[in-house]
Amino acid sequence: MSANAQFLIWIGIMLSTLGIGFAYMGWRLLVPLHLAAPYKQLAWTGLTLMYIVPLASFFLLRTAERWSDALAWTAYISLGLLSFLFVVLVARDAALLAAMAVQKAVEWATAGPGFLDASRREFLTQTTNLGVMGVAASLTAAGIYEARRRPGMVGVDVPIAGLPAAFDGFRIVQISDLHAGLTIKRDWIETVADDVRAARPDMIAFTGDLADGSVEHLRNDVEPLASLSAPHGKFFVTGNHEYYSGVEPWVAHARTLGFDALMNEHRIVEKEGARLVVAGVTDYTGGGFHPSHRSDPKRALEGAPADAARILLAHQPRSLYQLDGLAPDLVLMGHTHGGQFFPWNLVATIGQPFIKGLNRWGERTWAYVSKGTGYWGPPVRLGARSEITVLTLRTV
Repeated sequence: MSANAQFLIWIGIMLSTLGIGFAYMGWRLLVPLHLAAPYKQLAWTGLTLMYIVPLASFFLLRTAERWSDALAWTAYISLGLLSFLFVVLVARDAALLAAMAVQKAVEWATAGPGFLDASRREFLTQTTNLGVMGVAASLTAAGIYEARRRPGMVGVDVPIAGLPAAFDGFRIVQISDLHAGLTIKRDWIETVADDVRAARPDMIAFTGDLADGSVEHLRNDVEPLASLSAPHGKFFVTGNHEYYSGVEPWVAHARTLGFDALMNEHRIVEKEGARLVVAGVTDYTGGGFHPSHRSDPKRALEGAPADAARILLAHQPRSLYQLDGLAPDLVLMGHTHGGQFFPWNLVATIGQPFIKGLNRWGERTWAYVSKGTGYWGPPVRLGARSEITVLTLRTV
């Protein structure tokens, strides 16, 4: 099955899941209000529009940019609110079901009426609906604050056996998953660029998902990345969203921004006579879009000096499954956003060995998964703050 077909299936599953969720919320929030016409029709129409608008805004980015920004903010904040609303509503309904089970037990034990008759259940449902909406609104506000605050600077020491002394203290600044486009614009990326410069990198690594949209529409937004430099280079690998947005134009544009785009290949970084291998693979799904973009770690490291420490840049943690005994010293990845927020963090774990942080893979390899420097979809994060990562190599 091609990656395009897989993407369409994923979109279908997502839309179906959202549709079921929206129908459930309408049933539990709107039906108990017993609205009369035309208010009933207006309420259901409003809920339906909140389902349709996020998808519409994604396509309007390409056709009606004049209106897409305001629409995207409205749509994706609403989607974040409704995600929390669904979760809190399910939790409330689970509590109500538990109360009803207790009531049935009381009725059976006492042979008398329970404490929740039909009118009390309806009253309880309507009053707790207000609480559900209040909790969901509070979580959304907290999530927007977390997502839109300046990315955190995360420092990580990576001990590498046999690392040459010249590279002890070598600083790699990793950025990932910016997702310039719907709600992430030039001002955000200027902030990121300022913080990367302040980190004094020896090398910069961008591990995919630069943008959601075309180069034509987003050229100005990503321009601040051109100002970044590091004495030992700045490198780029493709993420899955490059393939959704036009991978060849974006790879070409990454190069105009000064990045060395590693397409299943490597470079040798030299310092004081010592060498470090920096390799990069295309996205794990890239071959489904372009056969020549099939992710191939073996090819990326082919011909690399065996006595040098090896760093591999990838986008998805699933790329670890492709190493097949190669055992680089360090693999840098992103893609998962650290889960971003509940319940989507559960989806982020599907098929991925890790979703954040520094982890061991096998006996030799360190695997670092960035929580992402931007976000995707709703401008909401909870418990997974955006990050710029400063990885410092240490000799052991």
